[in-house]
Amino acid sequence: MLAVLVASQLVSGVGLTAGIVVGALLAEQMLGSTGLAGIPTALFTGGSMLGALVVGRLCQRRGRRPGLGAGYAIGALGSVGVVAAVALDQVALLLPSLLVYGAGTATNLLARYAGADLAAPHRRARALGRVLLASTLGAVAGPNLVPLTGDLARAWGIPPLAGPFLLAALGYTAAAVLLTALLRPDPLHLARARLPAADAPGTAGGTDSGNAADPVRKDAGRPRGPGVSTGLWIMLLGQLPKVALMTMTPVHLAANGHGTGTIGLVVSLHIAAMFLPSPLTGLLTDRLGALPVAAASGVLLCAAALLAAAAPGDSVPLLAAALTLAGIAWNLGLVSGTAVITAALPPGQGANTQGLADVGLAVAGSTGALLSGLAVTAGGYDALALACASTALLVTPLALRAARAGT
Repeated sequence: MLAVLVASQLVSGVGLTAGIVVGALLAEQMLGSTGLAGIPTALFTGGSMLGALVVGRLCQRRGRRPGLGAGYAIGALGSVGVVAAVALDQVALLLPSLLVYGAGTATNLLARYAGADLAAPHRRARALGRVLLASTLGAVAGPNLVPLTGDLARAWGIPPLAGPFLLAALGYTAAAVLLTALLRPDPLHLARARLPAADAPGTAGGTDSGNAADPVRKDAGRPRGPGVSTGLWIMLLGQLPKVALMTMTPVHLAANGHGTGTIGLVVSLHIAAMFLPSPLTGLLTDRLGALPVAAASGVLLCAAALLAAAAPGDSVPLLAAALTLAGIAWNLGLVSGTAVITAALPPGQGANTQGLADVGLAVAGSTGALLSGLAVTAGGYDALALACASTALLVTPLALRAARAGT
């Protein structure tokens, strides 16, 4: 099961980066305004919010296989819609297609919970880290394939910026087929089967995923204890500034004369930093505890944003270093926050809650993306980076206070 999850993450990773690399450039080109450049990221992040909600509920009712498979299929459909919108120069088609495309992003992240379904409590962070790591190869390859996919799109008579979404459609489709055909038995069903009878679905003490009349099921998707809210805030306060910085750095680089090849390289380093440290982050989280790792994520993300603010606009190495540090910090926050949430939920249950947590993650990302273009228009890239630094630093006192309170 882990092998199938890893394979699906490898191929879906190429779809994860399409909107990140060219989304802002696409909006600037089609909408004619830098101030609106954050709209695509806001839309596909908003789409990931809806996708997380739908996929989380489907997983709770039917299992990981149909839930994750459907999510990737929807993401592939949205990718095709973006290609059609760019080819036809139709903004009215582009915007809803970006929203639908976001379901693939949500599914890619939700798959990390499937990695932890069958893990022992003291190894859950490492298990989800392995699944996240699998996204690295495709996610890093995606940005570096921008010039190649652009040439392919041009050969087909389609504007080059649509090329990455062609790759996304292929990657998400392959992931949907892999999961639907090969993820057997379903990890969520097995995790539920391992529960004691009193806690199993359909009993007085468990969650019934099929009986709407069961009074216990009314609480199945609700947070259980302070651990869920603490984990959620750790992820939210890392997601918002990271997405804001990530969204506008390609525009900032383009404004300083750098081409899509350079931009793709910088973004690929950022994406690699988002996922590559996952096994080490999981090990640290299991060994040291989630809250100390979360506290470190806030400090590191603040430092990354300050470096971006101090870097000259034409300095690719410094901006690449800033985005790389931001990716590492995000990884620390995502893995530690997910570990806090997972520990607060019964094994094999809480898929609704996991989906709702990623809805919050998507809302934070959408907000960061939407505000990023406005912030750059109003005060410049440096002002945006300083605001990101201030927001990121809030994670550290939150985690330290939670640690002292024993949550």
